[in-house]
Amino acid sequence: MRTGEPNPARTASRWAAFRRFLGFVGPGFLVSVGYMDPGNWATDLAGGSQFGYALLWVILLSNLMAILFQHLCVRLNVATGLDLAQACRARYSPAVSKFLWFSAQVGIVACDLAELLGSAIALQILFGIPLFFGAIITALDVLLLLALTRLGYRWLEALVAVLVLTVAACVGIELLLAKPAVAELVRGFIPTTAVLTRPGMLFVALGIIGATVMPHNLYLHSSIVGSRDFGTNEKARREALRFATWDSTLALSLAFFVNAGLLVLSAAAFHGRPEAVTDIREAHRLLDGVLGTTFAGTLFAVALLASGQNATITGTMAGQIVLEGFLQVKGAGWIVRVATRLAALVPALLVIGLAGEGRVETLLLWSQVILSLQLGFACWPLVRMTADADLMGAFVAPRWVSVLGWIATALVVGASLWFVASAF
Repeated sequence: MRTGEPNPARTASRWAAFRRFLGFVGPGFLVSVGYMDPGNWATDLAGGSQFGYALLWVILLSNLMAILFQHLCVRLNVATGLDLAQACRARYSPAVSKFLWFSAQVGIVACDLAELLGSAIALQILFGIPLFFGAIITALDVLLLLALTRLGYRWLEALVAVLVLTVAACVGIELLLAKPAVAELVRGFIPTTAVLTRPGMLFVALGIIGATVMPHNLYLHSSIVGSRDFGTNEKARREALRFATWDSTLALSLAFFVNAGLLVLSAAAFHGRPEAVTDIREAHRLLDGVLGTTFAGTLFAVALLASGQNATITGTMAGQIVLEGFLQVKGAGWIVRVATRLAALVPALLVIGLAGEGRVETLLLWSQVILSLQLGFACWPLVRMTADADLMGAFVAPRWVSVLGWIATALVVGASLWFVASAF
């Protein structure tokens, strides 16, 4: 074979590796949904409108932490064959296990609340349906979900991927129309201590962390990645670990674009107004005028509806995984879905009915703060178990990965405690 000619054996090997990688593509998209759900819209709009581009570094930091935690989820399943809920049940006492289950369930209800409210707001924007009835209609999507889950993971992953790309495309077009200030945008990625001193900024920053790094995603990813064939020997399993990590990292990079794009859009369109724009419906109403086109608001609403329905799928799967893993309750997917949605529907309808539709955005933002307060109870056992050589064997996390995991967990827990101290 002459120099410069392609090596057929090497080409075939690369093609085989690429095909094996494609077999691992999918779970990352399911996980990425949680990083661009309606809760993110509320926190990103609030952050951009009130503080301009100043909180972009928080989104970047949150996304990097998310990539790290999702890698640890993959590593846990590759090493043990267990998801995070099953591992917690096996490793901890019944009392600790039940506490962790309760914490995870609270996080899932808070997440479901954000999905429900976001979808209801999108229905109101697109079709004029009152929020009260929109919330009830959104609660009925359990029927659609039950039908979809019978088709298998691949169909779900394909649907989710289409919806994720729809959200990204809509946000991308909006950014082109908004024409953000590039210099200020770049400065927004530089960390600043203003988050600790500027009134309201810590609250929004904590909401961004809660909306980005979501506890239920750790349980979800550590389970669904097990639907792939890892192989039987250590070499194949290490390759599986690498490919599954690529899948989640690429998907979360797309989620970062959406999250940062929403904050940049809000900063470019609304920062500097006499009053901050934190209401999703108000943002929709103003976008057409600010961006100078009549379809900007419609794109905004379509993306919001897609993100809400997307998050519904993954929230349901996470709820069932948590229940089965911690309590070993099998075959009760529809019960989990109905119970979780009702738990989110009741406070939503109470707020809409008693406090009025104007308080919905506050409830949406608080749901993300609740998520951030639950996050440490998922991160702590994940980092601890993946650093345990007795449990993980040859797949124990490298020391530098574990150190980064502990630092990220400390940041999350510290931010949560700071918030509670500030609130009281």
